[in-house]
Amino acid sequence: MRQYLGKITKHDVVNTFGVTILPAGITLQEEHLILLEKHGIDDVSVFLDVVLSNPNPNRVETPRQAVEKLTERARSMYASIKDTGQIPLKELEAEIVPAVKNIANDPSMFKLFEAVKAQGDYTYEHNIGVGVISTMIGKWMNFSDDDLTALTLAATLHDIGKVKIPEEILNKPGKLTPEEFELVKKHTIYGYDLLKKTEGISYRAALVALQHHEREDGRGYPLGLTSDKIDVFSKIVGVADIFHAMSSDRPYHKALPFYEVVRQLRDGFFGQLDPGIVHVFLENITTKLIGQQVMLTDERIGEIVFINPHDSEAPLIKVGEEFVDLSSNRQIQIKRIIGF
Repeated sequence: MRQYLGKITKHDVVNTFGVTILPAGITLQEEHLILLEKHGIDDVSVFLDVVLSNPNPNRVETPRQAVEKLTERARSMYASIKDTGQIPLKELEAEIVPAVKNIANDPSMFKLFEAVKAQGDYTYEHNIGVGVISTMIGKWMNFSDDDLTALTLAATLHDIGKVKIPEEILNKPGKLTPEEFELVKKHTIYGYDLLKKTEGISYRAALVALQHHEREDGRGYPLGLTSDKIDVFSKIVGVADIFHAMSSDRPYHKALPFYEVVRQLRDGFFGQLDPGIVHVFLENITTKLIGQQVMLTDERIGEIVFINPHDSEAPLIKVGEEFVDLSSNRQIQIKRIIGF
């Protein structure tokens, strides 16, 4: 097994029961080799050294740097749309969409989640973050490349109607008044109107702008649609929108702890969000948790070493020489995944 030391896994490593032991994209250390031996796994697909060699590592753009660059482009694009009322479709298709898809291809999923969290300019960072997360979900749902491109474009433009909402309301640090909230809700209709009159753009992009706040039980807005009348792109963007919003600092609340985000998404199974899409999303998160460093709610740092297939939200954590089983110690939970 020692020939794998320091190599990076190409694919998820699963045991004979189908449980993910190690995720793709992890650098194999001594403790990982021990874990593999315990599960009787002696053949692992890894990247060759030549693939990993990089003579100029400082020149590699990190996901966060790529997100920051795209955020600046989004800010400029929104200003132009606000002034002209025109969507620069060619620019979006040539620059923004390929860049968002490229970011979504990063093999380190949790580093990626950390990179797309809004860290200041929420309005613009949110559009890029939702575009990236929606693209990841589309890949996990085995979308064709054409559908994936269409989804990426629609997700990145989902909040475009906010160009018609005053910034002092969008960035208000306190709770919105009922009148202000009713105005903000109109961004769905404004976005739909902007996109449906844009020549060459998919009608589904306009639907996503209109429907991404609709909910399975009919309690969303602006039309109160139920599940069968909501486009699947809109359902995906709805899940990505909620995940990104809960995971990010916003003008009126701080990012929620990881365990709380997962819990609320799971609760969304029951009525609000499409259960199949939520399942795909959370399944891909939990199966790739092994090997990730985490901060616990008691501020200790540890590494996830085993996912209980019957209780995936409460894994086994190695903290120093101690093992903490979250399934039997409910007082401690995962506060956040350390993405770097």
